[in-house]
Amino acid sequence: MDVSLFDFDLPEERIALRPACPRDAARMLVVHTGGRLEHARIQDLPRFLERGDTLVLNDTKVIPARMHARRQPRGEAVGGGAKIELMLHKRLAPDRFLAFARPAKKLAPHDLLRVGETLSARVISRRDGGEVEVKFDSAGTVLDRAIARLGEVPLPPYIAGKRKPDVRDAADYQTAFATHEGSVAAPTAGLHFTPELLRSIEARGIAVQSVTLHVGAGTFLPVTATDTAHHRMHSETATLSPETAERLNTVRMQDGRIAAVGTTSLRTLETCADESGMFTPFSGETAIFITPGYRFRSAEVLLTNFHLPRSTLFMLVCAFSGLETMKRAYAEAIREKYRFYSYGDACLLFR
Repeated sequence: MDVSLFDFDLPEERIALRPACPRDAARMLVVHTGGRLEHARIQDLPRFLERGDTLVLNDTKVIPARMHARRQPRGEAVGGGAKIELMLHKRLAPDRFLAFARPAKKLAPHDLLRVGETLSARVISRRDGGEVEVKFDSAGTVLDRAIARLGEVPLPPYIAGKRKPDVRDAADYQTAFATHEGSVAAPTAGLHFTPELLRSIEARGIAVQSVTLHVGAGTFLPVTATDTAHHRMHSETATLSPETAERLNTVRMQDGRIAAVGTTSLRTLETCADESGMFTPFSGETAIFITPGYRFRSAEVLLTNFHLPRSTLFMLVCAFSGLETMKRAYAEAIREKYRFYSYGDACLLFR
C-alpha cells in the first residue's frame, strides 16, 4: 500500500509532554464496530468490557537504554574523542547489545567507547541504518547495574526533542505492572493503568493476563519506503507462556473476547495464534508487520494510544478498524483536543 495513505496533519501542540494525573484520568475515544465514536475516560474502561472477557497486558519493563559515550582514540587521554549516543535496543548476550548510534559514521569495528568513568564497550560491527553491535567490559547483573546508573530514560524523540528526561520520567515511563526488563520504549497503552483500575476490571469478572514483548528502538524509526511492501520491521523478543496460552484458549472455547492492551500485546498475540484463533506458547523473535487487509485471529478489542502519521502503529490500527474509520477518528480526536503519542490519551477499538 502507498504509505502516503496513512498521513495526516497533527498540530504540534497536540503532542503530550507529560502523562495525565492520575494515569486513568486520560481521555479515551471509543471506536465502536461500524465506526460510531464515543468520548469517555480510561476510568470508564470496565463498562465497555463484559464478564468473561480477558484483558492482555504487556509486562515488559523499560531499561535506561540511552547512553552517552565517547569514542576513545588510541593514545588520547580518557574523556577525549567524539561524543556518541547509544540507544541499546536488543540484548544478544550477557555482555553484548545491538544499539543505534549517533553519529554512527564516526564508528568502526574495534573502536573503544567509554561511558562515564567506569564502563567501556568495544564496537564489534557496524550495520545498516546506524546500528552497531557493542561488547561491554562487564556482563550480567554487573552490567545491568552500570546501565541503571549511567543510562537515561529513553523518551521518544518527539518528547526528548522538547525537554530532557527527568526524575519524574523514571516512574511515568513505566507501567504499574512492569516485570521483565528489556524494553527501550514503554508499551504506552499500559501507562494508563492504575492498581485501582485493574481491581475494578477484575471485580467485573474480567480476567487479566500478561504477555511480554520487549519493545525495540525500531519502534521510533520512520517508514522511509513509499510502499508498505518495502518496509522492513526490526525484530523484537516476545514471550507467551504455556500457562497464558492455555488460559487464552479456554477463553476462546467459552466464546469470551480478548482485549489487547497496546499494539505490542496485539502483535505478540497475532504471532502466537493459528488460523482458528487458538494460541501456542512462544518465546523468540517476531517482526510481524500488520497493514490493512490483514486477517486478525487473536483479539476483538484493542486499547491503544494515538500514533504518528505514516507509522507502522497507525497502519496496524487502520488494519484493525479500517483506514477511513481511523482517519475520521483521528480527525475527531484532533478537533476535540485529545493528547497524542506516548504520554497522551487513548482510543478503544472494537474490531
